[in-house]
Amino acid sequence: MIKKIETKRLLEIFKGILTFIIFYFSSYLQIIPITLFNINVNNYTNKDLAIVNTFTDIILVLILIFLYFKEIKKELKDFKKNYKKDLDIGLKYWVVGLIIMCVTNILISIITPLNTSSNEEAVQGLINATPYLMLFTAGILAPIAEELTFRKGISKIFKNKWIYCIASGLIFGLLHVIGSGNILEYLYIIPYGSLGFFFALTYYETKNIFPSICMHAIHNSALIILSILSF
Repeated sequence: MIKKIETKRLLEIFKGILTFIIFYFSSYLQIIPITLFNINVNNYTNKDLAIVNTFTDIILVLILIFLYFKEIKKELKDFKKNYKKDLDIGLKYWVVGLIIMCVTNILISIITPLNTSSNEEAVQGLINATPYLMLFTAGILAPIAEELTFRKGISKIFKNKWIYCIASGLIFGLLHVIGSGNILEYLYIIPYGSLGFFFALTYYETKNIFPSICMHAIHNSALIILSILSF
C-alpha cells in the first residue's frame, strides 16, 4: 500500500515537471509554422511573430489537454455544476491579485526609471500588429496553457497550500521577465507573481482549473481590448 502511494506521488511529480519542461521548451515548436508558412526569419515582423506564436500556442494547448485529458474532463463536468461558487471564488482572488499588481506596478515606476516591462512592450507591439489575433492568442490560448502549466502542473509537485501558491506565483512571475537585459525588470516578478499566487489559490480552493482559466482569460482579454480601444 505504501509503495503504491509512493509510486503514485512520484508519477505526479514527474507529470508536473514534464508539464513545465513542455511549456518551457515549447518555443522550439516555432520551427513548424516557420517552415510551413515559409517565413523569413531574417526579416521577422511583429505580424509574423504573432502568427507563429498563435500556431505554437495551439500545439502547446493540444499537448497539455492530451496530458491532462481525464482530469480536465472531470473538472469540466464539476465546473458546470458549481460554476457560480467557483467563479465567485475566482473573482474574489482575481480582484485582490489585480489590486496588488496595479499598486506594485505603480511603485516600480516611481522608485525606478522603468515605465513598463519588456514583456509588456513586446505584447503591445504584437497587439498593434494583429489586435484580433492577439485577442485569441493571449486572451484564450495563453490562459489555458499557463493555467495548466503553472497551476495544475505545479500542484503535482508541491502539496502544501502555501508552498504551492508561492512557488506557482514566483515561477509564473519569473517566466514573464526571464531573459531581460535590465536587472531592475526582475522587480516585475512581484506584480506578475501576485496575480499568479491568487490564481493558484483559486485552483487550490476550487480543485478545478476552469475558474482560474476563466479569470486569467478575462484579465488578458480586458487588457487587450483596452489597448485596442486606445489606438
